[in-house]
Amino acid sequence: MGKDLINAVFSSHDRVRFRQKVRDCVDVIGRMLEADVFDPGSRTTGLEIEINLVDGEAEPAMRNGEVLHSLGDPRFQAELGKFNIEFNVPPRRITGDGLSAFEQDILDGMRQASECARKCESRLALIGMLPTLAPEHLVLGNLSAGERFQALNTEIIGARGDDFRIDIRGHERFRGSSDSIALEAACTSVQFHLQVAPKDFAAVWNASEAIAAAQVALGANSPFLHGRRLWAETRIAFFEQATDPRPDEFKTQGVRPRVWFGEQWITSALDLYEENLRFFPPLLPELSEEDPIEVWASGGIPQLYELRLHNGTVYRWNRPVYDVTDGRPHLRVENRVLPSGPTVVDLIANAAFYFGVVGELPEEECPIWSRLEFPVAAANFRAGARDGLDATVHWPGLGEVPVADLILDTLLPKAYAGLGRLGVGPAQRDRLLGIVEGRCRTRRNGATWQTQAVRAAEESRGLDRAAAVRDMTQRYLELQRSNEPVHTWPEG
Repeated sequence: MGKDLINAVFSSHDRVRFRQKVRDCVDVIGRMLEADVFDPGSRTTGLEIEINLVDGEAEPAMRNGEVLHSLGDPRFQAELGKFNIEFNVPPRRITGDGLSAFEQDILDGMRQASECARKCESRLALIGMLPTLAPEHLVLGNLSAGERFQALNTEIIGARGDDFRIDIRGHERFRGSSDSIALEAACTSVQFHLQVAPKDFAAVWNASEAIAAAQVALGANSPFLHGRRLWAETRIAFFEQATDPRPDEFKTQGVRPRVWFGEQWITSALDLYEENLRFFPPLLPELSEEDPIEVWASGGIPQLYELRLHNGTVYRWNRPVYDVTDGRPHLRVENRVLPSGPTVVDLIANAAFYFGVVGELPEEECPIWSRLEFPVAAANFRAGARDGLDATVHWPGLGEVPVADLILDTLLPKAYAGLGRLGVGPAQRDRLLGIVEGRCRTRRNGATWQTQAVRAAEESRGLDRAAAVRDMTQRYLELQRSNEPVHTWPEG
């Protein structure tokens, strides 16, 4: 969710001034792109992993404050709900054994966090949506401490002027409502970061949008919400509705949602920042002392605080990131499509697939986004989230194709080539992409394992839905500790 705020009460003057400063920031980043001052792009990668805390009954444990205090590790931060934490894995290049080093870093960090959680009578769960969540867990009183979370709740509720209403139709149906943004705490994800040269940004972002359907189908891990079986990756539909500040009238008028796939292919990172300015009013209008125009005019590199803060409240599934490291600005694509889990090795396999494919697609003479209509890419994304590895998507040259076949026959070869282009060691490449292949051939990801386990508990052992979900979650947590790929987990 980002750093806490200095102020959490905003005046009308703050809002007017903030809008103007975002305009100034967009103008300055445009000038910076023209002046070619950005880091040319080392293809450095990063990972952020959101984690649930659960108790001995596999229910959410509202103890992130205690766990983080015990950890004392700045790589771990509070997330929205008191049962959420986030692990910011130090960035690195993935050449050679970089992906293996990522995996070991995460395992070591998770081991430390697990020990601290154990002292606080809780455990860690890497999963898209905790199946044992109940509506009473997602209430305002369970927001994490910190003014940022409270301010964000106040601003979104004020903009909406009504309760959030959830209506998701999948294999079953769930309807509910809430008077706070605490619903969002149900959604835990992993974010991949890829630093790129400005000239390459549009191609990498477009590639990320084009393959989002395949990504989410491959990694789906959120089939249950409040005991109902909904989408393979219910987190997508739920987050869209739980973070929507638009009243019904605004939806009718075509106002864009803040959780957004987008509406067109881009030619520059500037396109996305201009869309943010044009379509989305500020939610957290905190002002910095920096004058970005003055800093740039005097030969400095501005932090563009307002642009970054505003960008952080527009929840694109693929988001631009501007940052400054050692006095030099750079751009990153932040890929936000995937849920957390099921295991660390599954997560790293997902990363290898993503980094490999988006490393290769931009090199094609006739790139996929020149042949795939943007609304079709968006429809593919929803199909992948809804149906997982059973989805059918549209792909140029293939027409309607099962997404598992698209991955096996078309995208996996590109992932192999892209990882080779990035200098990933053959042994690491083959091991991780072999996991992707195994998932597709068995048609088993986290979502299918969960649904099969619940069905077995209901049909073979006579458990009711609540007991079956709890039993499945306990088994999931045990198997997660093995760090064996989910497609190899025992059934039922």
